[in-house]
Amino acid sequence: MDALFFDMDGVLVDSEDFWIASKEAELLEQLGDGDITVAETTGMNYRELYDYLDENYDLTMDREAFLDWYERTAQRIYSEEVSMLPGAQDLIEEVQAAGVRVGLVSSSPHDWIDIVQERFGLSVDAVISADAIDQPAKPEPHVYESAAERLGVEPARCTAVEDSRPGIEAASRAGMHVVGFRYGNDDDTDRSEADYVAQSPEDLREYLRSRADVTQ
Repeated sequence: MDALFFDMDGVLVDSEDFWIASKEAELLEQLGDGDITVAETTGMNYRELYDYLDENYDLTMDREAFLDWYERTAQRIYSEEVSMLPGAQDLIEEVQAAGVRVGLVSSSPHDWIDIVQERFGLSVDAVISADAIDQPAKPEPHVYESAAERLGVEPARCTAVEDSRPGIEAASRAGMHVVGFRYGNDDDTDRSEADYVAQSPEDLREYLRSRADVTQ
């Protein structure tokens, strides 16, 4: 492993639990179609998500209101509510010391990522936001291909940690080794397409340490 990439939401921070609660309490009833589920809105860039929902459902919420809700909710969730994955920065520093470069690869906008980095003092070698590459977001592989190129490594020598099906598919299509994981309350997402599924933060840390050949 030459590079290790973390998704942010549901991997480095337990934000998915707060997004789910907020969507169920505030957003879904405003969209105008009772068939839309929280699971269907997870893992996609929220700007692309509106277009997807608008094509497939009879929405009563306009795009501007939809994007405004996401921006306001993100500020609250990342500034006040989320917790960091236990031992995340220590793990990052350990694998970096073993010669592995570490990146954060997310469908979230860069300003949301900045809130998390500043709040928790998270330090990585590169941050790659789907918003910044002007390409379709996950499940398309572009953001992971861009991440590998940014760090100058071959995708086959990279490991990606993802919690959602679009994220797992994106990293896999980019040719990376994929670890499925969810930080927060358990859910019923099918992560069987991942090369390995970590069952706990401890399991995840030990698996990544072994791939990085961190000295015990």
